Amino acid sequence: MNPKEWWKETVVYQIYPRSFKDSTGSGVGDLNGVTEKLDYLAELGAGVIWLSPVYESPNVDNGYDISDYLSIMKEFGTMADFDRLLSEAHRRNIKIVMDLVVNHTSDRHPWFIESRSSRDNPKRGWYIWRDGYKGPDGKTGVPNKLESVFSGPAWKYDEKTGQYYLHLFASAQPDLNWANLDVRNAVFDIMNWWLDKGIDGFRMDVIDAIHKPESAVAVSGKDAETCFGSPGVHGYLKEMRRKVLAGRDIMTVGECSSATVKTARLFAGSGGSELNMVFQFEHTWIDHDKQFGKWRPLPYKLSRLKEILSRWQTGLYKKGWNSLYWDNHDQPRAVSRFGDDSTEENRVRSAKMLAACLHMMQGTPYIYQGEELGMTNMPINSLDGLNDVEIFNAYRELVEEKKLLTRDEIMTGIKKLGRDNARTPMQWNTSANAGFTTGKPWMKVNPNYKTINAASQIHDPESVFSFYRRLIRLRREYPVIVYGDYKLLLPGDEKLFVYRRRHEGKTLFVLCNFSGEKAAAPAIPEFKKAEKSGKLLIANYNEDGPRGGIRPWETRVYLT
Repeated sequence: MNPKEWWKETVVYQIYPRSFKDSTGSGVGDLNGVTEKLDYLAELGAGVIWLSPVYESPNVDNGYDISDYLSIMKEFGTMADFDRLLSEAHRRNIKIVMDLVVNHTSDRHPWFIESRSSRDNPKRGWYIWRDGYKGPDGKTGVPNKLESVFSGPAWKYDEKTGQYYLHLFASAQPDLNWANLDVRNAVFDIMNWWLDKGIDGFRMDVIDAIHKPESAVAVSGKDAETCFGSPGVHGYLKEMRRKVLAGRDIMTVGECSSATVKTARLFAGSGGSELNMVFQFEHTWIDHDKQFGKWRPLPYKLSRLKEILSRWQTGLYKKGWNSLYWDNHDQPRAVSRFGDDSTEENRVRSAKMLAACLHMMQGTPYIYQGEELGMTNMPINSLDGLNDVEIFNAYRELVEEKKLLTRDEIMTGIKKLGRDNARTPMQWNTSANAGFTTGKPWMKVNPNYKTINAASQIHDPESVFSFYRRLIRLRREYPVIVYGDYKLLLPGDEKLFVYRRRHEGKTLFVLCNFSGEKAAAPAIPEFKKAEKSGKLLIANYNEDGPRGGIRPWETRVYLT
């Protein structure tokens, strides 16, 4: 792995196709809708599109349950439409990274249909099947106490063959058995097929879960060990490197919820034996309750957020590479979570501040569709109109079955942290359905689209969009933003996030106010020097700030 790589210097834009742009009036976004908006992405400055799954799927988990890896979902178009998208993106110097979902398939995938047909089918061992556990009372139940990420047991009984299969997510998403060489080779063939077509890499869904320790899947009445982050995964990824990735100038990022700074160096170390980078989750859990997770959100301390992000910055410096993100298809809108969407002024200010804070760190920044507009969480008052299987499963288990949370309690969590907040249609303009579709949208449009939309921001130099565009241009102009070291300043301050970057004689000073209140100016030499003699690269207030104070949601970036 070279010290300098194109995937370190670019900015990635994630597209959730179902909600991006509908070109047919069906109410569902599609591939031709993405192609239609490539000039918009080029204007923004995005260098890579991460395309969430577009493969054939029954859509139990909105495309993350795949029934055919080599076909395009009919709602999204055809393979010819994909080929056109790829060609048109490359013509604009935009690369395309596909979402690789190979921890599990759909239960309608031909592999699983064969696997469940009989115990002696040749593909039986392509999935993880176990007998039930017979307890002291003589009754038989699930093989062990392993829990699904989407609530409830991670085992589903199959009447025909009398065994249980493992599903770490929805029951319609059976886990592949990566211990089977035929499974691995089949997956590698799929990857090579797409790469030979000309795509530019993969974002690998829950890749840290593909190795299942025997203790996790053993038939036992004891608590099962987690399937995420088993050391055995590294052998599979090294094999993937040898059989697929080696010799290709592509980008790979693994979704690794189990990753620590230490294990991230194994997944994405500077030696380049596995992946280029990982998505870590630590900062996205900062407002989660220990028992109920996102379903009971808690206030967070800025000092804790700074500690987490800074540990990743320093821990991977020259030893690996960071993925930088606030939100994606699995996270709520950043400005509603870490900023303030209560007024238009605060929304714009805090959206810009969050952007500067993230994009000035070391790592590859990811923009989730609409983030560059400051799109917000949607108003949610009931389960009506929601689509996320995770939400419905959690509500059924925690409210209806176990009665551990009240309806009002879990609705607070869904409103603040539910995944459907990120999945509302992209807000293009003020026309019906925000210009997303001429038909009935598959999901309700956020009603604030007449205020927050792309058409009103593209030509406005003070818009959130224009701020993101400037950040991306600065990244290309100043190597210190990409390659500089990192030092956190004022770690205990609960309003200000302040850090310094240095590279080849240049120093970057980044100041961000994470509050809606004025804050005292940092009484540190670095700030005084930057304010006195530094070049103000970007800020979210036009006029110079009052000496001695930092304004609400203010950000300033200086170069000295």
